[in-house]
Amino acid sequence: MAWVRAWRAGLVPYDEVAEEIAGDEEHLVADAPGTWTDVPLRDALPTLAKLSPDEIRLVLPAPGDPRGLPGPGDFAGAALLAGEAVVAGGLGLIPQVRSHTSGSGMTFETVLWRVYPLPTTRAGRLADLSGGAEAEADLARRAGPRRPPAPDPARRRPSGAPELARRAGPRCAAPDGGHRPAPRGSTHGPAGSSPGPAV
Repeated sequence: MAWVRAWRAGLVPYDEVAEEIAGDEEHLVADAPGTWTDVPLRDALPTLAKLSPDEIRLVLPAPGDPRGLPGPGDFAGAALLAGEAVVAGGLGLIPQVRSHTSGSGMTFETVLWRVYPLPTTRAGRLADLSGGAEAEADLARRAGPRRPPAPDPARRRPSGAPELARRAGPRCAAPDGGHRPAPRGSTHGPAGSSPGPAV
């Protein structure tokens, strides 16, 4: 949909968009708003005329990774099966390549873009961003419980911990073997160290 984005950005004239997208193939659009039958791509493009370029984007979902799709529904399910889709404002479009054989035995292909209305609720719009995480969680639940990974001691303390400790001032040993800040007014650091300046 790069050509459609370029059109909405004013970089490409409307008359060239459909031709650049289709090339030598025939592209039709099904279920476009205001239509009752399949129409040529050129006739369906005005549906997107009020959208900004940022509202038009390509998504490439996969089973277990539906990032970019809205919440569960017909569009999300069809997009996962197709492996590609376009989100354009409140509409979703999914391409389907169809093979045909002419009376003379020649085989050719056409592309049908099927249009789906997307959720208009706030929850549906938020699912556009969080759908991937929710789907992965659902996949994990279906797969059954898994043993959590062993903790990595190297990741328990952020890389900036030595600098943070230096800025925190003297520390003394805690009963659990860790460290705790020295009492205010103390003039001694941890046991066995030389006296330091008052905190």
